[in-house]
Amino acid sequence: MTKQANNPGHGLTLEKMLTDLVAFYGWPNLGERIPIRCFQADPTIKSSLTFLRRTPWAREKVEGLYGKYLRDMAKQISAAGEP
Repeated sequence: MTKQANNPGHGLTLEKMLTDLVAFYGWPNLGERIPIRCFQADPTIKSSLTFLRRTPWAREKVEGLYGKYLRDMAKQISAAGEP
């Protein structure tokens, strides 16, 4: 098996990514960033996971946003550590 050093989502479950994104952005903001119905109309983790597992293009968008989320978090941490 090959290592995926440049893949920040490697080893993370889709549920973990989605849970982190919802906690950070909230459902309304997540639905604006990725305009899919499962994020906009009565969203739940369970229904969203069902849709994302069946829809590769939507899953790619979530994974891309998760990468952006990780970069933003790293920037916030490094900015907080500067004197």
